[in-house]
Amino acid sequence: MNDSTENRSDEHDGNVVSRPIARRTALKSAAAVLGASAFGLNFSPVSAAPQRLIQRDAFPVHHGQVGFVLSHEQFAVPDLLSLGYAAEAAGFDTVWTSDHFQPWMANQGHEGMAWVTLAALGQRTQRIAFGTGVTCPTFRYDPAIVAQGFATLGQLYPGRVFLGVGTGEALNEQTGTGRWAPWQERSDRLVEAVQLIRELWSGNTTNHQGQYYTVESARLYDLPSTPVPIFMAANGPKSAARAGQYGDGWITDVKSLLDPQMRAQFEAGAALSGKDAAQIPILVESFVVVGGQREAEEAAAYWRFIPKSWKPYVNVHDPERILHRAEVEIPLEDVYKDWPISTDPDVHVQALVKLFDAGATQVYVHSGQLDQARVIEFYGQYVLPRLRRQM
Repeated sequence: MNDSTENRSDEHDGNVVSRPIARRTALKSAAAVLGASAFGLNFSPVSAAPQRLIQRDAFPVHHGQVGFVLSHEQFAVPDLLSLGYAAEAAGFDTVWTSDHFQPWMANQGHEGMAWVTLAALGQRTQRIAFGTGVTCPTFRYDPAIVAQGFATLGQLYPGRVFLGVGTGEALNEQTGTGRWAPWQERSDRLVEAVQLIRELWSGNTTNHQGQYYTVESARLYDLPSTPVPIFMAANGPKSAARAGQYGDGWITDVKSLLDPQMRAQFEAGAALSGKDAAQIPILVESFVVVGGQREAEEAAAYWRFIPKSWKPYVNVHDPERILHRAEVEIPLEDVYKDWPISTDPDVHVQALVKLFDAGATQVYVHSGQLDQARVIEFYGQYVLPRLRRQM
């Protein structure tokens, strides 16, 4: 996941806490039925005439789905398309793509345009769901353009598309626009942007004069036949509450999922908008390695910034500088110390089960090792079948 969230040490508000969610989840594979959406949304033919988007309610939660991360930072777009096709063939339920202007670290070496990748991937696949993990709709992208772009993707691939959103990173927003802001402003911008996107997706003529964004007599004439869910990234207590209140789902990492305070804030935020947190999808990014120490060190060298990604690297706009700082400040073993690293399928199965038991509805496998095809094949042959038998 690629989202900048608030530094937890900077929070001083009195957040409401409540009971964290705990449940054993049941696996339901979208791979079992070709053409069925991984989010439980029905396919509908694309209409040639403009139509209003159906008012969204709670999106169906299907537990135990496994996704694969397509990393624009580390691989070229043609390779990502092949990997996305392979992920569908292997039985993955969904994929997400990072949405960056630059890679996190210069040694990653790539950064294709995520929306183009998704449009092309939809043409190569038949059933797998896909979206961004995540798009920042506040500086580099105007929210009205995000609304238009994902409405179009939703028309092309009804029921298969989701929009992941977050508050952004300086390496994308500051570099691409010359603008950046403290976390609270970025969070406020995100909330307003999401509200504006939903206004435009209503199909009505929209006049919006907000704190940060203005649209005048704007209308989207081409809308998808089924709603595109907006999943909000969060890795801190305040942002978790925001995701619960304003998102159709929560995108987070393993550490945050397992943190009772985070779960409580997410649940409290959902309650503020009258939602049952148990009925909101939770998408979790989980780094894995298929192999041993050599493969782990290889992967960690490309994702060395991770332990300090949100504090302080989120405010650094130069990938060369992030690479240098990470190499100086972060021991390589600290990067992969909590990852499941093995060629034993059961190690990977149990890592997934732990996250599903903790409340995740979808787990996105992210491997930084260079041989991505090996990871996809290993999961398709050995991990996903065992997981489905066990769950």
